[in-house]
Amino acid sequence: VQLQASGGGLVQAGGSLRLSCAASGRTFSAYNSGWFRQAPGKEREFVAAISWNGDSTYYADSVQGRFTASRDNAKNTVYLQMNSLKPEDTAVYHCAVHKVGPFGSSRTDSYDYWGQGTQVTVSS
Repeated sequence: VQLQASGGGLVQAGGSLRLSCAASGRTFSAYNSGWFRQAPGKEREFVAAISWNGDSTYYADSVQGRFTASRDNAKNTVYLQMNSLKPEDTAVYHCAVHKVGPFGSSRTDSYDYWGQGTQVTVSS
């Protein structure tokens, strides 16, 4: 599976962005997906996860209530809608997928394939 993230950019605090992660491969719908982010000088951290069919989602406490993960398996795409953005949300955002194991893992080593990342910058 190859993943391509897009939709990042520069936004003012309080604004919104929607990230997309397009996947290649006909079996994308069999994969659970996750979003992670990495700020300069920090470790990659979990943001959100969504099950293979989109029925279940799980969020980091820091984004709960502001971010929403969704997916469209017909388009082989996973989304992350980000609202009420804060300067501390500034990071490179990566999408990832895994097939084995339950959905919702916040561990980077649970994921098998990663996208290259898209930069999100939130100004104060």
